[in-house]
Amino acid sequence: MRRERTSTGTDWEQQVGYSRAIRAGDTVRVAGTIATDDDGEVVAPGDPYEQTKHAFDIVTDALSDLDASIEDVVQTRMYVTDIDDQERVGEAHSEFFDDVRPVATMVEVSGLATPEAVVEVEAVAQVG
Repeated sequence: MRRERTSTGTDWEQQVGYSRAIRAGDTVRVAGTIATDDDGEVVAPGDPYEQTKHAFDIVTDALSDLDASIEDVVQTRMYVTDIDDQERVGEAHSEFFDDVRPVATMVEVSGLATPEAVVEVEAVAQVG
């Protein structure tokens, strides 16, 4: 079975020992992703809409690195620190997946890896 991985090169990936995404056969799984820039700083602290968009941009790049695309996504998960942000997070999700319509889950969590992050996303894609 074909197995590949991609990394964004963040300190977290190295420290914790994980990949941004793994492709095993025709399935690509993208790890939990928060909105960070190239220096590992949180983008748009406290803004659920902008963070969701930025995180899904990172997901899009990871999928592309493994010969997949947003159109291949069959499942997403969104972790939010305040469920009252669900409309803004959902709005950003819809901008990426309006025609794709993957199954999706959103849950409220007590916190994420850094206090400035209010959204973390995951995706699973099935290619072919």
